[in-house]
Amino acid sequence: MSGGGDLFEGSAAKAAFVNDTPPKARSSASKAGSPPPGEAGYTASAIEVLEGLEPVRRRPGMYIGGTDEKALHHLFAEVIDNAMDEAVSGHATFIEVEFEADGFLTVTDNGRGIPVDPHPKFPDKSALEVILTTLHAGGKFDSKVYETSGGLHGVGVSVVNALSERLEVEVARGQTLYRQIYERGNPVTPLETIGRVHNRRGTRVRFRPDAQIFGADGVAFSPARLFRMARSKAYLFGGVEIRWRCAPERAGDTVATEATFRFPNGLKDYLTNDLEGRELVVDQIFFGKIRKPGGHGSLEWAITWLGGVEDGFSSSYCNTIPTPEGGTHESGMRMALLRGLRDHAERVNQTKRVAQVTADDVMTTCAAMLSVFIREPEFQGQTKDKLATLEASRIVENALRDAFDHWLAASPAQANRLLDWVVDRAEERLRRRQEKEVARKTATRKLRLPGKLADCSNAGAAGSELFIVEGDSAGGSAKQARDRATQAILPLRGKILNVASAGRDKLAANQQLSDLAQALGCGVGSQYREDDLRYEKIIIMTDADVDGAHIASLLITFFYRQTPRLIDAGRLYLAVPPLYKLTHGAKTVYARDDAHKDELIAREFKANAKVEVSRFKGLGEMMPAQLKETTMHPAKRMLLRVAVRDDNREQTSDAIDRLMGTKPEARFAFIQERAAFATDLDI
Repeated sequence: MSGGGDLFEGSAAKAAFVNDTPPKARSSASKAGSPPPGEAGYTASAIEVLEGLEPVRRRPGMYIGGTDEKALHHLFAEVIDNAMDEAVSGHATFIEVEFEADGFLTVTDNGRGIPVDPHPKFPDKSALEVILTTLHAGGKFDSKVYETSGGLHGVGVSVVNALSERLEVEVARGQTLYRQIYERGNPVTPLETIGRVHNRRGTRVRFRPDAQIFGADGVAFSPARLFRMARSKAYLFGGVEIRWRCAPERAGDTVATEATFRFPNGLKDYLTNDLEGRELVVDQIFFGKIRKPGGHGSLEWAITWLGGVEDGFSSSYCNTIPTPEGGTHESGMRMALLRGLRDHAERVNQTKRVAQVTADDVMTTCAAMLSVFIREPEFQGQTKDKLATLEASRIVENALRDAFDHWLAASPAQANRLLDWVVDRAEERLRRRQEKEVARKTATRKLRLPGKLADCSNAGAAGSELFIVEGDSAGGSAKQARDRATQAILPLRGKILNVASAGRDKLAANQQLSDLAQALGCGVGSQYREDDLRYEKIIIMTDADVDGAHIASLLITFFYRQTPRLIDAGRLYLAVPPLYKLTHGAKTVYARDDAHKDELIAREFKANAKVEVSRFKGLGEMMPAQLKETTMHPAKRMLLRVAVRDDNREQTSDAIDRLMGTKPEARFAFIQERAAFATDLDI
């Protein structure tokens, strides 16, 4: 209680630390009837008692979160939520929303109408007046009246009344029309009986927010926002029709002046509309609706995953009330999706791949719509931004998980594509975390380069080259053959890790790939930075045999998966070392392969000349002078630039997944399809 706090601070604190009067003197003065300084003005008359709706006008932020644009539109949410409760309960089939030129907003439904008979506890007032002038008065406290509703919001419509300059309410019940007018929360007319009506029933609330609260020249209703809010309600309950009208002066070019919303497919239509034209990971939206999950009202959902680098989103509702901060129902959805994917991974023998996957990885690019209807929901705060009902988590998880399992099992190809996508998100998250840790550890230290790297002396990237060489022996020859000013050598031992099939843990623990990433200096994955690349050209130099081609393929896969922009920038090359040395007398030439060998023999030497043919077993066998002359000297060598054509990117990605990925059956099928072309088998 604020009074107690003020009394303690005003008397005890000041008496002990401010008043210089000795304790005995203060005691005497107190006995004489003179209160200590600070207490004289603090009497019973200083205690205010706010009645009716006055607390709402004094402290609107306590009830609607403030006086900004969001809070203003919450007034509309409270009124239309009452109408939606009538529709969800089966008593209303349509709701009309009209935004008038003079700033009045009207919401009409064809439900039962607010009761107008005298209230049992307040016989001199109608139930309508009690609801509009008393906090915590309404029909949502009794589940017999509303099986599910937008919370115990008897607070809601009374708050709208308190914060409105004028509010007019009409009720049609029993073929009779009633009307009452309020200003700033107070009734200015009695409940009037207008007359008989035969084709009308329900409640009509017309109000204009008070400029004293929201500012005369400040916050105003946004037609576009009202339009979206009204349309979203129609998506949330397929059995209701919402009719929208807006004065042309208010609508302008932003929204339609008239529209009718009715969406039989509910949230599926909602999500499909929001995702129009956007890339998706899976072809079909995972959607459904279950009535009476856990004995409660209903559960509806529509979920898919966005492709590319776009972040996902989730929109959740409880009894048609938006919950922008999520809550227990969203927690249940997250766990259902995570556990469903883990179960699918176990069914297809991919358990190890999902060991590091979290619910955040599943939801990173997930676009989800979730709506629950439950009895007596509990929210955090008056504006109901977050659902707090603990049981909602269990209800949603149990119902959604079974449906998700069936959906994944019905389309294995789609399920596997989703699994691969989520695993990639997990690996990306772990990679970013590791790179941040490395950056933090090395931020204050001098740049460290791999021990086996023989760097060039050129200070900048322009004109410099990094040769990635197969084996220490070849690396030794290359170091002697290089131009020390512009050519750096990084030898790798044997075949590197296949990054297309390796998990995040193996990738992080591989020393050779770590050395390569350090030598490049530009980071990998999402942390790739073009400006930090330390070399103008990256040249893969491997033996001119099958093993060398395999190593080159593994390296290209690494660059394609970890630094695709390096390839797009034209920085990656393949060296073309010779396979044969052809000698006759004083003449020596080098051939790249068998066909080139035959061509050179026919062109460079006389007919019937006895040409000595020597086959290099590897780069390590070549003398440094030979390696420089044939493979490393810029004026004499041949380089093949690695590139991905814009019209062939999808096929390239599919080929790498098929030949280098985690599924051996895909490679087996590739071999079977091309078995007829294998003619040089040595059996």
